Amino acid sequence: MFVFGKVRSACIHGIEGRMIQVELDISNGLPQINLVGLPDAAVKESAERVRAAVKNCGYKFPMERITINLAPADLRKEGASFDLAIAVGLLLTSGQLGGELWETALIIGELALDGSIRPVPGVLSMVHHAKTIGIPRVVVPWENAREAMLIEGIDVYAVSHLNEIATINECLINDINHLQHLIKLKAADVALSSESDSVKQECELDYADVRGQLHVKRALVIAAAGMHNIMLIGPPGTGKTMLIRRLPTIMPDMEEQEALEVTKIYSVAGLLQGRCQLMSHRPFRSPHHTISAGGMAGGGSVPKPGEVSLAHRGILFLDEFPEFSRNALEVLRQPLEDRQVTISRARAVFTFPAQFILATSMNPCPCGFLGTETAAASCTCSPFKINQYLSRISGPLLDRIDLHVEVPRIEYGLFGQETPALSSDEMKQAVVAAHSIQQARYQGTGIRFNGELGGRLLRRYARLSPEADQILHNTFDTLGLSVRAHDRILKLARTIADLEGAADIGVAHLAEAIQYRTLDRQTIR
Repeated sequence: MFVFGKVRSACIHGIEGRMIQVELDISNGLPQINLVGLPDAAVKESAERVRAAVKNCGYKFPMERITINLAPADLRKEGASFDLAIAVGLLLTSGQLGGELWETALIIGELALDGSIRPVPGVLSMVHHAKTIGIPRVVVPWENAREAMLIEGIDVYAVSHLNEIATINECLINDINHLQHLIKLKAADVALSSESDSVKQECELDYADVRGQLHVKRALVIAAAGMHNIMLIGPPGTGKTMLIRRLPTIMPDMEEQEALEVTKIYSVAGLLQGRCQLMSHRPFRSPHHTISAGGMAGGGSVPKPGEVSLAHRGILFLDEFPEFSRNALEVLRQPLEDRQVTISRARAVFTFPAQFILATSMNPCPCGFLGTETAAASCTCSPFKINQYLSRISGPLLDRIDLHVEVPRIEYGLFGQETPALSSDEMKQAVVAAHSIQQARYQGTGIRFNGELGGRLLRRYARLSPEADQILHNTFDTLGLSVRAHDRILKLARTIADLEGAADIGVAHLAEAIQYRTLDRQTIR
């Protein structure tokens, strides 16, 4: 006896889905299961999970030689997302489940020993890939239903137990799409956003609560308007962390394509938590300074997204910047330049998107009071300790940070000031207006913000008048700036001009951009 059957499943490669053919062959021979196709340990163990689930659900497990191939065979398979597809393929091949339409469905899910179906990460990317290649329907675990339904134009069949497969099989044979449980699910809460607590907290923050520090707010508006990296330097208690944590409140909501990219990353990382809408708020990531280089860039035997990818299209905040390990900081170089991070492994090369604003804060010295001595507090650090502290940040990394802003102590009189402070809404209006100018200017070029400018486009859109060019020339020679710093000054000047609604970069715009680059010579070096 030789019986052959196949169904479709999917896996994750980077943050994108890849279709996998699950091929089954049942032939005469000693009862055994051979699972091939470059599976990892979790996939190999699926044979025992499927065996127990099939028997415990009242089906007959074939007592012949079973060969299961996961094609293409040169792609590494990992995780438990193939369990349900293997079980369905086994039931089809052994004649316990009818219908040829299963070959046009993508099947994803992990099996428990009693036949219940558990959720798996990365369903959004898999379903999106299924729609891209023309698969009309997907079968997913119940807990992943909301996530799968974010992709429009594809039928979603949600199941919570292996025994429900027979019901879905009847629907496929008779072309019935009743799925009452999904209809109830949609009516209940698909229209509602299950925003995380962190996003709700961010929405409650407002720059109106911050007294003074108008020049810092101005710098933050410039950073948000052009997607520029920013560093705040000042003594403890001046509000550096508070100011940066409010940065998401002035960022415009993501467009649909951006939201899909970010939601895919969080799906692969298993961080969606039943979300029923695409993420609209830009992510804000603030890892602890003990994070490893792998945690920052992503890693593992089969790499997963790190903090730089989880911050894609949003903000990566590194508080107490010099306290991070040198290795963790240096891995930021590639994503800051290329807006993606590439991780190489023996069997594959993975590329994750990593386009974000790097926002950092730091003290001017180990004790924090350098240059701000008062009667109660003064700097006790020796020049050697100060240099050792500041040298933790390499010059090449510092060059990639566009704005270096000093945050001084607040005068006591500002605490009781009744004059309304600049609010997040006012700042956001300026940012949105600047974004609109940039999108109109760069239409069809493949870039969206001034922070992405480079090469010929930078020379085309950031031209200087002869007077402004002479000023930049003198600054370049006097401060000993690098070519990278020169280009970033031009990008900043372009953003400042956009905020002012100016078509050309003026001397005032360039002068303001230059003063944001002087701290790496005055304070850091």
